[in-house]
Amino acid sequence: MGIVLWIIFGAIAGWTASVIMKTNSSQGTVTDIILGIVGSVVGGLLMGLVGKSGVTGFDLYSLVVAVIGAVVIIYLGRRLRLR
Repeated sequence: MGIVLWIIFGAIAGWTASVIMKTNSSQGTVTDIILGIVGSVVGGLLMGLVGKSGVTGFDLYSLVVAVIGAVVIIYLGRRLRLR
């Protein structure tokens, strides 16, 4: 059951990031899930660089960290496409 919860968590984080970055209409559900899961990893790494903990479980703090990571990924993806 744990993997299902992580997929749901990733979907929520990825969808939130896509709404913030206004890419919601061009992405599908699977992309949102992948973006949220990868965003969790990236967000955790970024928080580690500033001395904070990364994703700690299924709580609001972890969701914010995952959304931050997903927003960074969307931003970098846009920059790479412009080249």
